[in-house]
Amino acid sequence: MPVPKDMPESMMKVMTAFMQVSWLMPLVGTIEIVGGALFIFKKTRALGAIVILPVIVGVLLTNIFNAPSGLPIALVMLLINLWAIIDNKDKYLHLIE
Repeated sequence: MPVPKDMPESMMKVMTAFMQVSWLMPLVGTIEIVGGALFIFKKTRALGAIVILPVIVGVLLTNIFNAPSGLPIALVMLLINLWAIIDNKDKYLHLIE
């Protein structure tokens, strides 16, 4: 995958560190695919929202600290995920009672 010409130096360091840990990016990619697939269907949306939440928080933090240009999209993704979690809160309540 080509590196964008305008990528900040701090982001280049982060991506280089991620690539040094050879199992990390395949794990994140698998979680994104599984969480996204679960999120598509109404029956499994509650589980998908919880599975993909840590990835979205990571995306949000990366955009806050390293690449603020992507922050609006990261915030929209977080809001959609939070909406799905709140919409399915009755499925989570028995876990904390």
